[in-house]
Amino acid sequence: MIKTVLFDLDGTLIDTAPDMAAALDQLCREEDQLLLAFDKVRPVVSDGSVALVKLAFGHELEDDRLEYLKTRYLDIYKQKIAVHSKLFEGTQAVLDFIEQHGLNWGVVTNKPGWLTVPLMEALGLAEHAACIVSGDTTENRKPHPEPMYHACELAGSQAEECMYIGDAHRDIEAGNNAGMKTLIALYGYIGELEDTKNWKADHCIDKPEEILEYL
Repeated sequence: MIKTVLFDLDGTLIDTAPDMAAALDQLCREEDQLLLAFDKVRPVVSDGSVALVKLAFGHELEDDRLEYLKTRYLDIYKQKIAVHSKLFEGTQAVLDFIEQHGLNWGVVTNKPGWLTVPLMEALGLAEHAACIVSGDTTENRKPHPEPMYHACELAGSQAEECMYIGDAHRDIEAGNNAGMKTLIALYGYIGELEDTKNWKADHCIDKPEEILEYL
């Protein structure tokens, strides 16, 4: 029986792509770089700031240049972290169901805590989450199972009592490595070339409401 539902953050629980893309646009303007179409940026959002910078500025950046652009990008993003970001449609009903039926929920993300917590607080979610495990909460990040086990401890559940939902291969790997049930959020930031059939998840969902079928 599932007691705890755990979510990846970007592309699974919260649609953060509009704000992350807007921050990349601002960085490109500052650097006189061509802006990218939103549909090119969206599938890369779950891969984080370095991937987004390389998408816009190329993969052959020198280390110092990459570090500067990444730092500046994150500074821009933090200042406008919750302008357009919101729960995916249907997700609030899922969270309400979980809380009303004596279950709990939380977040396990590779996003750093100094961005994760302000975002969760801005959307009024932090106070409802049984756990918030960020990319710098534990020594290891997903796909390592350590952050998953830490989430279990905070939420008061065993791994086999948890369901983890994510939109990246590393999410499903992390959940499987910890012995959790896993769902792929097909509505998230998954690129056209990704073959989710090879991710070895228990199930796939096309919209958040389908989570309820597995509870």
